[in-house]
Amino acid sequence: MNGVQLLIDQHRELEQRLDAAIDGLHRQPAERSRRLAEIGDHLAVHLTSGEEVFYPAVRQQSTEDVLLESLEEHLSLKRLLSDLLALPLDDPTFEPKLKVLAEQTEHHHHLEEEHLFPKARTLMAPATLDGLGQQMKALQVRMRRDPKDAPRDVVAEQTDRAAPL
Repeated sequence: MNGVQLLIDQHRELEQRLDAAIDGLHRQPAERSRRLAEIGDHLAVHLTSGEEVFYPAVRQQSTEDVLLESLEEHLSLKRLLSDLLALPLDDPTFEPKLKVLAEQTEHHHHLEEEHLFPKARTLMAPATLDGLGQQMKALQVRMRRDPKDAPRDVVAEQTDRAAPL
């Protein structure tokens, strides 16, 4: 699968999951916890594959500015997710933090889809983008393989500074 399309598809999936979590805030704590864990895993896997595979591959003079901004947005998303995962579900700040996570996620997706992905499509051959998609998918499968180490569990360790470019 084309790497850009893989990321776009994951953007829509994350947005749907976040919207469902916001709509389901009235649900039982166990259901809210399960949804947050799923969102955390999807977001962690998505961000990691972008940082470790896609961003390094598209790094060019014409993309460096948007990549640096994207990495800072990744850091912000990781911080919010880490905060949410540590909060009790009945904490009064849980709902506002979840809504801010959804808003910042959508903003980040817009940045990538409007500024980064068109450049990547121009700079890279379709076969190269397909190869990136395969690499990202393989990394994502590896990250989900070990049931003891949920992808969301490492996010708290990645909140000091943005990933390097």
